[in-house]
Amino acid sequence: MTSSLPPNSFKVALRDGREQIGLWASISDPSVGEMLAGCGFDWLMLDTEHSTIGPAEVVTYLRAVATSPVAAVVRPPWNDAVAIKKLLDAGAQTLLVPFVQSADEARAAVAAVTYPPKGIRGVAGVTRATRYGTVEGYAARASEEICLLVQVETRAALEQLDDIAAVDGVDGVFFGPADLAASFGYPGQPNHPEVQAAILDGIRRVTAKGVPAGLLSLDQPFLHEAKKAGALFIAVDVDAALLRRAAVSRRAEWE
Repeated sequence: MTSSLPPNSFKVALRDGREQIGLWASISDPSVGEMLAGCGFDWLMLDTEHSTIGPAEVVTYLRAVATSPVAAVVRPPWNDAVAIKKLLDAGAQTLLVPFVQSADEARAAVAAVTYPPKGIRGVAGVTRATRYGTVEGYAARASEEICLLVQVETRAALEQLDDIAAVDGVDGVFFGPADLAASFGYPGQPNHPEVQAAILDGIRRVTAKGVPAGLLSLDQPFLHEAKKAGALFIAVDVDAALLRRAAVSRRAEWE
């Protein structure tokens, strides 16, 4: 019995130039993911860099959201081939690789998501990604449905932005305001005007090259500016932040 290679709706949407509105997820409870998956977002980004989430929790989360028409994006903890390999074998098809500083580092990320001879991804036949060995020709076709996003989050990376965006195999460039703010000398100030201006400029530069651009921010007016600048995949909030704001607001109603 054979299975089909699961299609990557997020990759298709970016290729077609369709705006994708997403939500950042850092709460590992699969029930939370399952609930959020039904809230109408185009994509959910599961963060294993700034959370305690590991590969086992990623599998559970992917299963929880699979019943809803939402794309699952996973951020590995680092641009590390071993960490990336585990997430791919777990069934993640879209990865957001953090802290990509140069074209060489972007090429390393591409190699990590690509099987030999073009890349270095290790080959395992019976994994969740292969539907336990039932996807015929998986190793030869996996790249068709893998979407690689690279995260630019320092001043040095912005200086190399054109070269990073030009790397074959990079499907999108994501801008991280928090780390960019720290790199610019404004730690804890992702909404600083200089940081936001640099991000908007970066979005325009990437978009002009035909590469989709994305970002996360809790500053809704800035997100609308980013959209006007050409941002295509936009994370508009964080699950934990949403929960806390709602809880604080409800408590304040009873003061």
